[in-house]
Amino acid sequence: MAKLDAKQRAQLPDSAFAYIDSKGRRLLPIHDESHVRNALARFNQVKFESTEAREKAFRKLLKTAVGHGIAPVGFVATQVRMAESPGRRDLPQGQVTFMITDMEGSTGLTARLGDGYGELLEEVRGLISDAVDAHDGYEVDSRADEFFAVFPAARQAAETAVAIQLEVARRDWPDRVRVRIGLHSGSPARTETGYVGLAVNTVSRICTAGHGGQVLVSKIVHDEVTGLPGLGFTALGRRELRGLPEEIDLYQLDANGLDTEFPPLRI
Repeated sequence: MAKLDAKQRAQLPDSAFAYIDSKGRRLLPIHDESHVRNALARFNQVKFESTEAREKAFRKLLKTAVGHGIAPVGFVATQVRMAESPGRRDLPQGQVTFMITDMEGSTGLTARLGDGYGELLEEVRGLISDAVDAHDGYEVDSRADEFFAVFPAARQAAETAVAIQLEVARRDWPDRVRVRIGLHSGSPARTETGYVGLAVNTVSRICTAGHGGQVLVSKIVHDEVTGLPGLGFTALGRRELRGLPEEIDLYQLDANGLDTEFPPLRI
């Protein structure tokens, strides 16, 4: 592995490092396979500023290593299990904001793309995962074309949702890709594998009610992020969602570059 000099390090983007501390120091370069291997070997020698920072750097490094086909040699088994099972990480507790995303028309995409659908799905998942990580969120679970994440604050979730929709629209896909997103805040019970409680069911129903390209949020999310620059809302009224004990007020999250016209809600 060729050692990076100061000029070479300066030319690398922030994304080429597994960890950037609060002072802006960029550590553990991962821009190529040899440096990823070196970062894996040196990871436990780095002094991280917090457990959360360590886990975020670990997830980024492991994801890059997998992309290069590198086994995470040098990590203890418990660390690997933590990365493979999102529910075992230090997920936030108390009042949190959930985000669920779902690809619209995934059955039709599967039929049209055949074996190519798997590659498309992985690209969409990677896009969403990167956006969640960039806004200090946590992946809770991902199944088929559904992605479940949690954020300590509603602002982070709203900004992530906008970033996802803008990036999905920007990409040149082999077929049209549309993602619907639901956001809801609550104080669920945390378990070893994730979360349980009405808030989880609620965010799932909110997501299902939307259309591809649309971001739907509950009143509590609306109230928490109203007034943030660049974000607006369209009130959609009080709605009954299947399986929920009470009707809830729904809003469409609006931002520059997002679609604003959609068919009636899917309820």
